[in-house]
Amino acid sequence: MSEPQAGGRLRGWHFLFVGGLVVPPALAVYRGFGPTAASWIGGWCLAVSGFAYLIYAWDKRQARDKQWREPESLLHFVALAGGWPGAFLAQRNLRHKTSKVSFQFVYWLIVVGYEAVAIDWLRGWPVAAAIRRSLG
Repeated sequence: MSEPQAGGRLRGWHFLFVGGLVVPPALAVYRGFGPTAASWIGGWCLAVSGFAYLIYAWDKRQARDKQWREPESLLHFVALAGGWPGAFLAQRNLRHKTSKVSFQFVYWLIVVGYEAVAIDWLRGWPVAAAIRRSLG
């Protein structure tokens, strides 16, 4: 029996999927803050996504070498800070953290949170207003 492959292969649909998920937050930032701020925020998200990919790669290597691992809370924090697109690509390419259900649950909560806030913002905050009315 041969040793399992260490990494996966990113396919076109991975990029289309993550690109589609990026559209609502990017559009919300552009409409809400204008092109200059959107450029800065987009640059931030690209940088944090790159950092997320590196952290996942490091953690995967540490796991393979049975060394000290990065805490999952760090991986989630980086995703929450705007690195969720890079984290998605790293998970798929490195085959890291994709089968741990509790980790994936929190990760996808972060992504859905980004999507929900962006879509609510683009629609004029109807969900936020309804929540505020129900609490108030």
